[in-house]
Amino acid sequence: MKWTDLPDEDCSVARSVAVIGDRWTLMILRDLFLGVRRFEAFERRLGISRSIIADRLKKLVDEGVLRRDAYQENPVRHEYRLTNKGLALHPVMMAIVHWGDVHRAGAAGAPLIHRHKACGCDFAPVMSCSECGDRITARDVEVRARPR
Repeated sequence: MKWTDLPDEDCSVARSVAVIGDRWTLMILRDLFLGVRRFEAFERRLGISRSIIADRLKKLVDEGVLRRDAYQENPVRHEYRLTNKGLALHPVMMAIVHWGDVHRAGAAGAPLIHRHKACGCDFAPVMSCSECGDRITARDVEVRARPR
């Protein structure tokens, strides 16, 4: 399978990876969820070439994950904001963060703590059933093909 074939695969993972599946896109998304909005800030935080940042931001805008808003007229400068489609990636990012906190953080522990604004408690993300609300793990799920 070629990278360029992913968007056309009959697989939700492949189609998702076609949009968000490279390391720099995930790091840009991380920064967006941490409040970074401007190109220069991505450049400072990531330490990668301007062309990589520009390419990834353009792709996310083209895919409708981000929108570009002008914040300065002369010269024109833009900031990047998550759209509703982009905000829908929050559970994905939280799952990646949690995995890293549990399996890669080492003795120092998680570098960032997540607090639920409504109740004021620190939390770990969990997945729950949309129908009954029970917590679910991989062993609680079975998969079947969609009827055609």
